Formats: sequence, C-alpha cells, structure tokens
Amino acid sequence: MSNSPTGVVNAIPRSAWRTLAITSAVVFMVSLEITIIALALPQIREAFPEASDSTLSWILTVYNIGVASLLLLSGWWADKSGRKKVFLIGLSFFAIGSVIAAMAPTVELLIAARAIQSIGGAIQYPAGLALLLPAFPVERRQMAIGIWGAMGALAASVGPSLGAVLVNALGWRSIFGINVPVAIIALIAGRIWLDESKGEVPEGRIDVVGVPLASFGVGAIILGIVQAGEWGPGSPAQIITMLVGVLLVIGFVVRSRSHPAPLFDLNLLKLRSFSDANIGMIAFTMAFFSWLVTLPTFIQDEWGWSVLQTGFAIAPGPLIAMITSPLLGRLADRVGPAPVLMLGGIFGVIGLILQRIVTTLEPNYLLMILLPGAFVGVAAGCSFAMLVGAAMRDVPPSQFGMAGAGRSTIFQLAIALGVALGFAMTVSAEGSLEMLTSIRRLWLVCAGFYLLEFLIFWKRYPRNQPSIAAYKNGR
Repeated sequence: MSNSPTGVVNAIPRSAWRTLAITSAVVFMVSLEITIIALALPQIREAFPEASDSTLSWILTVYNIGVASLLLLSGWWADKSGRKKVFLIGLSFFAIGSVIAAMAPTVELLIAARAIQSIGGAIQYPAGLALLLPAFPVERRQMAIGIWGAMGALAASVGPSLGAVLVNALGWRSIFGINVPVAIIALIAGRIWLDESKGEVPEGRIDVVGVPLASFGVGAIILGIVQAGEWGPGSPAQIITMLVGVLLVIGFVVRSRSHPAPLFDLNLLKLRSFSDANIGMIAFTMAFFSWLVTLPTFIQDEWGWSVLQTGFAIAPGPLIAMITSPLLGRLADRVGPAPVLMLGGIFGVIGLILQRIVTTLEPNYLLMILLPGAFVGVAAGCSFAMLVGAAMRDVPPSQFGMAGAGRSTIFQLAIALGVALGFAMTVSAEGSLEMLTSIRRLWLVCAGFYLLEFLIFWKRYPRNQPSIAAYKNGR
C-alpha cells in the first residue's frame, strides 16, 4: 500500500509483480549475453581457426548493430500491435538465435545466429519496458524500474565470472545454450500471466521511407564506431560510414516532422524530463563503459591476472549496483529521480578520481579495484535504472513503447561511444608506463562525464512532480 500524489491509496496487484519477474528475467538473460560473450572469443577463435580476426569481430558487431538499428521500429510496433504479443515474439527470436548459435558448425552461421539474437533483443526491450510501466501504480514505478534495472547490473556482475566458469567447464557453446531454458520458461509464463496493452499510434501506414532511414542511419553510425579498431580511428572508411549514418538520421528527422504516423514522435523531445534524462544518460553511460572496458584489459596486461581472476575482481562493483538499485528506486519514488542521480554523479566522480590517484603498476586489489569499484558501483546503482525512470516520467502511457525505444537507441549509441573513447585513449600506448598514463587520463575524462551527470540533474532536470492528469493517464 502507498499514498499517491492524488491522495489515493494504491495497492500493487499480484499481476504487477508477475510482470516485473518476467521482464526482469529476460533483461537479465539479454544483458548476460552482452557481458559473457567476450570471454568466449578465444575458444571460438580456436574452434574456427580459418576465420580471420575481422570476421570473428562480427560476432560482437552484428549484435550491436542489429539491436541499435531495430529499436525504433520495435517500439512503434509494440505500441501499435500489442506489447505482450511483440515481447513474446522478440523472446522467441532470441531463443531461436541462441539455439542456432549453440549448434553453429561454421563461423558464418554463428554470425547469422547472433543477428537473429539481435532482432530478439531489439524487439523485446521496448515492449518489456512498456509492459512493466503501466503494471505498477505510477508512484511506485521507480521502485519497479530499480528492481528491473538491478537485473542488468546483476548480469554485469556475474557475467565475467559465470562466463569464465561456463567456458572452462562446458566450452563456448554453453554461453548460448544457457539462454534456452530461461527463454522457454519466460515464454510460457509470459503467455499465461502478462496482460496485453497497446499505445495510441496515429492512424496511417508505417513510414516506408522513415524506417530504412532510421535503421540504416543508426546502424551505420554504430558500425563506424565499433569498427574503429579494425579500420583505424579517423580512417576514410570510418569517416564516410559515420557521415552516411548522420545524413540518414537527419533525413529521418526531417521525414518524421511531416509524416502523419512517424516511427518516432519528435514531440517527445520537447518533454524536458525526457530530453534532459537522455543527455544525463549519455554522460553516465560513456563514463561507465569507458571505465568498464579498459580496466579488465589493464589488469590482465599489466598485472598478469587471468580472465577468471579478473572477472571475479571487478564483480563487486556491479554487484553493489544490483543491491542498491531497488533501494534507491524506493527513495526516488519519495524524493524524485533528480537527487538520486545527483548522488550517482558525485559517487562516480569520487570513484574515478580515486581510481586515477591510487592505481599503479603494482597490484593492490583492495585499494585499487575494490574501493574505487565500490564508489562506481553505487554510482551505477543510482544511475542505470533511475535514468530510465527519469526519462519516462512524463511520457504518456500511449507512447511507452516508442519513448522506451528512443531512449534505448540513444543508450546503445552512448555505449558504443564509451567503448570507442576507452579504446581511442589507450590503444596507442606503448609500454606499461605509457599505458598507465593513458588510462589515468581516460579516468579523469570519465570523472568529467560523471560531473556532467550531476550538473544536469542539479541545474536542468525539472523538479516539479508529474501533473495529476499525468498520474490519471498512467493508471
């Protein structure tokens, strides 16, 4: 029971908890796949010795591009055709892709299976969020989003260690096979327990021009970012690819302004809470993922630790995020998301500055990994799920799928930019001392992004609560 801003006492129905359980389990599964696969690449390389490194890189690249390029279409489809229906279809695609990947006899079929997985990942994410939000009374949504987001943090914390255990014990195919029973259970439970809902999509046929503009545009930008290591930062191939992507996205924006049934309603960007939260999300995501992708490399290359040691070493930070996220979600329900996100920015600044000061070439786990990681973990607990709630706070329920897809697309772009930033600032380092200098410089930049997150939610994000009309529409 809880008191809403309208003065009405609302109980959380049992169906809401079931929706939260199903969508959280699927988020955990999809997030785990992202964090776990990197550890299997050495074994995959051994299984397909004829494949070049550039070919093998597409096992990761095709998934990133597929998810990012299809999110907007998926959100539109979920609002128009039914969120439960689309969620279950996405889950089926992910399960089928996982089965094919686990059995793939060639690297080409494995890449194709990852493309099928990416379709499933792109489809289920906005549909799952659109199912979760209306299931809970609006004054308890931050708590629900906190639990839902905690599953992503849990996957990040156990992914490296679980991946190392699975790969060592059962081989690389097990990291795909583990998805299948989870997906089957979620499909059965979802068909029985999830409630169907739709949005209010404008009448008219889908924008046959806007869809390819958005999909190919976002896909080209992601391709240009993630292929920087293969093509070289600033290479003609990268510049041309990203320029084409930007021009296509601009064309999509122009098209969306005039089409009666756009793939993404640009008026959502006029919601200050939505636009400010997405800017804050870019700052946080770039800081977090730049730190996350470079720290394990530094530990393994400079300290000589194994993959398994490294996985367990960095796990406490994301584990702290998983523990704190639901608690901070309940706090955000009472005080609003902005104070919690300001706290996240402060903890992130402290963690990265501390990481920069104490890290040396001589290993010291407690001082150099655990302590800074604890601060970064709290920052992630304050930020990951809270940024979702902050962005969706004033979005009309009829546009939950569309807005969630837009937010997720920006999130995917921010991840790619964060990884590219980490790579760009450390890849050219030669020797241990130069590597230490480069990574310290990177962590200072990351601290600056956390500071930007703090400033956005201190100075810009609206403090007023959603209107009574918004609450009524949310029920």
